[in-house]
Amino acid sequence: MAAFRNVSTIREVPDHQEVYLDKDGFSSIIFDITERVGLAGSGAATDGAALTTHLEDIVDSDTDTVQVWSTSATQFSMLPEGTPAYTLIATQTPPADPENKKPTPDFTAIVLSLIRLERESTDILITINVPHIKGEYTEEEVDLQLGKQGRLIKDAVEYAAVIWETFKIKDWGLFNEV
Repeated sequence: MAAFRNVSTIREVPDHQEVYLDKDGFSSIIFDITERVGLAGSGAATDGAALTTHLEDIVDSDTDTVQVWSTSATQFSMLPEGTPAYTLIATQTPPADPENKKPTPDFTAIVLSLIRLERESTDILITINVPHIKGEYTEEEVDLQLGKQGRLIKDAVEYAAVIWETFKIKDWGLFNEV
């Protein structure tokens, strides 16, 4: 497991976020408490639409290509039974920019988990961003169409699995503060 460092010791982070950076790489993990989006209730269509809305907000680009490779219901072990939660794996590919001299990612893998808290009017997003920069990964190991995730994405899924097992809400009163 990589060692992640709290970004708030380096720069300002909004109150509704916690951001961690991989000390030895380019990956990040962002915990984000947001207002619940979409229609009331829960179910595949409603929650799927919310997941799509949040992904669109995260990538927030007209020029990048975004591809969702998988979506699944997710169980967070430390949350109340039946709490709706979902995870998707997507990639975001920026357009080629020959003018840019800085190393830019070939693509960024995104492992996005969404926890839906209807009673609290809240969505919690946990986003693991994994930039794939030439020379930092083995290109032949990654072909998501064929199900080949490569080491960096496999690591991100393992980080997500640890979060699914250990994430808990310690103070539910937090959601009542306005």
